Amino acid sequence: MAALFMQGSRNGSILFGHLGRFIVAMIDGVSAWNDNRVTRNALSKLTDRELEDIGLCRGDIDSVGRL
Repeated sequence: MAALFMQGSRNGSILFGHLGRFIVAMIDGVSAWNDNRVTRNALSKLTDRELEDIGLCRGDIDSVGRL
């Protein structure tokens, strides 16, 4: 997961603070999307037996990333 910390000067810190939080939120969103994508791809490569061993079926794979 990506984390980015930004500090602004007193002059313009409100704008930079909002912009910085927006950029961090965007990076976190992309990072979460990518983590979910990697997880779904890994689960898709498992056999039905392997999925059953971890308590999933093939139909559950898409919903795993939304939890």
